[in-house]
Amino acid sequence: MAGAYRAVLKFCVALRGSDVTFSRSGSRADKKSGPKKGAPDNRGCRLTGTNDGFVVFDRVQKSYDGETLVVKDLNLSIGKGEFLTMLGPSGSGKTTCLMMLAGFETATHGDILLDGNPINNIPPHKRGIGMVFQNYALFPHMTVAENLAFPLEVRKIGRSEREEKVQRALDMVQMGAFGGRRPAQLSGGQQQRIALARALVFEPELVLMDEPLGALDKQLREHMQFEITRLAHNLGITTVYVTHDQTEALTMSDRVAVFNDGRIQQLARPDELYEKPVNSFVAQFIGENNTLLGRIKQIDGNALIELDDGEVIDAVPVNVSRPGERTLVSIRPERVEIDPKRLTPGAHLIHAEVLEFIYMGDIYRTRLRVAGNDDFVIKTRNAPDQRRLKPGEHIEIGWLPEDCRALDAP
Repeated sequence: MAGAYRAVLKFCVALRGSDVTFSRSGSRADKKSGPKKGAPDNRGCRLTGTNDGFVVFDRVQKSYDGETLVVKDLNLSIGKGEFLTMLGPSGSGKTTCLMMLAGFETATHGDILLDGNPINNIPPHKRGIGMVFQNYALFPHMTVAENLAFPLEVRKIGRSEREEKVQRALDMVQMGAFGGRRPAQLSGGQQQRIALARALVFEPELVLMDEPLGALDKQLREHMQFEITRLAHNLGITTVYVTHDQTEALTMSDRVAVFNDGRIQQLARPDELYEKPVNSFVAQFIGENNTLLGRIKQIDGNALIELDDGEVIDAVPVNVSRPGERTLVSIRPERVEIDPKRLTPGAHLIHAEVLEFIYMGDIYRTRLRVAGNDDFVIKTRNAPDQRRLKPGEHIEIGWLPEDCRALDAP
């Protein structure tokens, strides 16, 4: 929490001491902000090194000690109005990228552009970017309304306009009646709404969010996911969101950039990311996943794979290319069928032993022993016609070859 407060204080003190004037959107008045008239909508643009997005990382590297790169040759273009999530484990480089975009860290090499303008040497308070932190960083001695008014005051916005903007921002997050309260009088969810309103009150075109829902309980976190997404899309704000929570990333994002070891492993829409992972790291990091190890026998369209227990199956070859190569086969739990009659011709059938059956309300989660793997999981819907399996039962399961992906073996 102290780090978030320091960042906000540093930002506000610098802003208050500057002579920069700001436009209605929060951008510098002497710069043209927003999309150029008649410009194409770049939302959904691909991973690229060209300067065709609203936010661009062009061959960006970052090292803290001058030797080890924590961000390695990052090329990323984010479209205007896009909600992009940077997802990855701790130490993957995602938060460093966000901090470089905010201006709290400096790129060791490469350029960061905002609306076509390089911002590497522009301090945080002159970038016109909204920030939302995990720990809210609300000023405890100020009322809610005063917290929201502060970024407007330091931008030298008049009192009547400040009051109007504050009330509009509070209404936007359904907190219109809470302006006179102090942060300590609010619940965690209410404080997060206020932190979000403060980031939006000066109408920035870009908002950065660093694990903003991490401190909330599960039910409130899920509710706020939809609230944030709704606001971002309704307002047309470009949003860069950092999290390690896969559900948040899949639920909220237009696209997700999966980070590991300082690089983007895959950049894709949530459905593409989940259904078509490009390597074994993404397959295992995103959602629940079944894996079987084996070796490529041949590739002719599909890959013919001999599993370690001798079973032979077909799979879609993704990043494997030659016979004899070790592979990790990926199958999502919901793609496995426990009633072979429901499968179309060409499905692969395999023997399984039921080890565990768990009732989870809307679904049944069953753990099986399959081809020597004791952690093979299937998920079936809770329905009157759905079969309930019992531990110790031996069954035949199956899946379609197109639902099975042959990836690099870790």
